[in-house]
Amino acid sequence: MRPDLEIIQQWIQPNSKVLDLGCGDGSLLHYLQTTKNVHGIGLEIDETNIQHCLDRGTNVIEQNLDKGLSNFQSGSFDTVLLAQTLQALSKPDHLIDEMLRIGKNGIVTFPNFGNWKSRLYLASRGRMPVSKFIPHSWYNTPNIHFCTVKDFDALCTERDIKVLARTVVDLEHQGSWYMRAWPNFLGEIAIYHISKNTD
Repeated sequence: MRPDLEIIQQWIQPNSKVLDLGCGDGSLLHYLQTTKNVHGIGLEIDETNIQHCLDRGTNVIEQNLDKGLSNFQSGSFDTVLLAQTLQALSKPDHLIDEMLRIGKNGIVTFPNFGNWKSRLYLASRGRMPVSKFIPHSWYNTPNIHFCTVKDFDALCTERDIKVLARTVVDLEHQGSWYMRAWPNFLGEIAIYHISKNTD
């Protein structure tokens, strides 16, 4: 299991209902089902990943996230996951709202494009960064909405979203005190646990 998924699973309660948006090959849901007895459903658009989910016995629905989540009732899940998919959505803010409509809380992870490596690459080369962190050229990248930790914090403030927990890590998913001190500059991957503010 990817190290970021190891962090995510700590925020999910046993025997809860989980919806995984862009669930990939279903490895996280399978892990949660076998170790925490969660009732999980994944949404995925890639046919190969859907087949991997089915092979694992993971419940999966073929669905394009850009078309919304109107087929799910409000409050029907305990946790809604969106791991490494936010930046590839047409309307990420609308999907965040929908996540918190149908789930009591949400977990969102995304690459932090405010990271110093991205800034240095752009400043020194004058071109969009291409690296292990951002492995696509500007013309074929799935990332259509570049986001930073500060951007996501601002969205949470604007939409009255409560941040229950936030961590930033490097590409090996290791954190440190200095990343916690300067998350927007040093963090390469951001991981948020959020809910709708009811105060």
